[in-house]
Amino acid sequence: MQPIENIADKAGIPLDALELYGKYKAKINVDLIPKQTSQAKVVLVTATSPTPAGEGKSTVTVGLGDALSRLGKKTMVALREPSLGPVMGVKGGATGGGFSQVLPMEDINLHFTGDLHAITTVNNALSAMIDNHLHQGNVLNIDPRRITWKRVMDMNDRALRHVTIGLGGPSQGVPREESFDITVASEIMAVFCLATSLQDLKERLSDIVIGYTYEKDAVTVRDLGVEGALTLLLKDAFKPNLVQTIEGTPAFIHGGPFANIAHGCNSLIATNTARNLADYVVTEAGFGSDLGAEKFMDIKARIGKFQPDAVVLVTTIRALKMHGGVEKQELKVENTQAVEKGLVNLEKHIETILSFGVQPVVALNRFVGDSDSELQKVQKWCQDYNVKVALTDVWQDGGAGGEALAKEVLQVLEEPNNFAPIYEIEQSVEEKLTAIVQKVYGGTGVLFTDQAKKDLAEIKKNGWDLLPVCMAKTQYSFSDDPKKLGRPTDFSITIRNILPKLGAGFLVCLTGDIMTMPGLPKKPAALNMDVDSAGNAKGLM
Repeated sequence: MQPIENIADKAGIPLDALELYGKYKAKINVDLIPKQTSQAKVVLVTATSPTPAGEGKSTVTVGLGDALSRLGKKTMVALREPSLGPVMGVKGGATGGGFSQVLPMEDINLHFTGDLHAITTVNNALSAMIDNHLHQGNVLNIDPRRITWKRVMDMNDRALRHVTIGLGGPSQGVPREESFDITVASEIMAVFCLATSLQDLKERLSDIVIGYTYEKDAVTVRDLGVEGALTLLLKDAFKPNLVQTIEGTPAFIHGGPFANIAHGCNSLIATNTARNLADYVVTEAGFGSDLGAEKFMDIKARIGKFQPDAVVLVTTIRALKMHGGVEKQELKVENTQAVEKGLVNLEKHIETILSFGVQPVVALNRFVGDSDSELQKVQKWCQDYNVKVALTDVWQDGGAGGEALAKEVLQVLEEPNNFAPIYEIEQSVEEKLTAIVQKVYGGTGVLFTDQAKKDLAEIKKNGWDLLPVCMAKTQYSFSDDPKKLGRPTDFSITIRNILPKLGAGFLVCLTGDIMTMPGLPKKPAALNMDVDSAGNAKGLM
């Protein structure tokens, strides 16, 4: 690794804007970076519907950034921060892989610069203020049964989904039911990632609805008067984190909402700072294009007032075979028929990106064991479909393995696109949801549970319906049933709850049995992790 001062110099960041966190990572004071008149072109990396086999989206994102740098382009990478929940759960490390990684990998995957801990603290400080307000006389007349704000923890812990607090007598507080979310599902995380300045952060925090009075009037953070304290706790975390790839490309890693239960993109302030510094910004959105990319385009790009200039759609032979009906344990066996059958999933994701008016480039991420005939099957299909495709081998060869992809992307960047969000803000909530279900998922329409109908009526009564919608849906399927792989048809999406997130500026629509507090698997990735006597991490990959 190079000293972080060298990476900052390469990015055009002045030394006085650096706040060092050791030798290889730093926070950036964006107010000390000169503003440029031109802004970078944005390349969004997304993927086909994820499978347990893994698609390597972060690896391709890093490899593409390095490839553009190798071609002489001033490039920055912008990624999300990993959550300890999936790091210790199923996923393990989340900083890329092989020779396409961001460094220092161990720090980024664990505590990094403390941002997620700060967000957890702010969320739970607000919870403490709410319960103290109840205990101290409840001047705002908050109904304890209608408090919607939840505590959080940056770990998968199913035992905390439903708990009771305040037991033990009057001196212990007001007893009530409580729930925990994972930190990356917190509205604090969403606010953190969509705020454009410290003042905007404070205003968004003020707008957060924490619950309702006995008269069913909304109560906000502004009513509690604690927005200043919450902003104070976030002021350092709000500064973007600068690190580097293995090949020395500057990278911002900042913010980390999940895409299946939140909006799935790194912070807007990090992306905008990268756009100000570089000529090309390579960023990613979580999970497949039906989740992360849709939210990037309908929420983040809309709020940030910019557009993706190109979209890279990552897929693998292994993923296509699973969508073609092959079990995970059989993926090493050559099966061109299953690949061909699974191409329907790739086809729908291509159609989705095109529906936003942006030209996709398919990155066929090569894994050891992929046969030439399987790879050729996908390449030939893309050519017949008139979609650009590039075989990438960035895991093994780093930036050199992504140059073919980079050249295809550069061609797309030279062409104008017709980007537009999939719906207009002025449309009704029902129309917005229908647009997503029909145009992005390929479904027939939307169904509402009785609870969702009550939520929607309350939202309309309060005038909150002119907001974007953030779908909380399984990542494994276009439908709300994770078992329906490939390209399901003739399905509807059932909305069971609609949660107003006024600070973030969107409505979260919960579908299926999606959980905002995941659980750990039978054999968590943590079982493989250790540290040696010299303090070196083991088993994070």
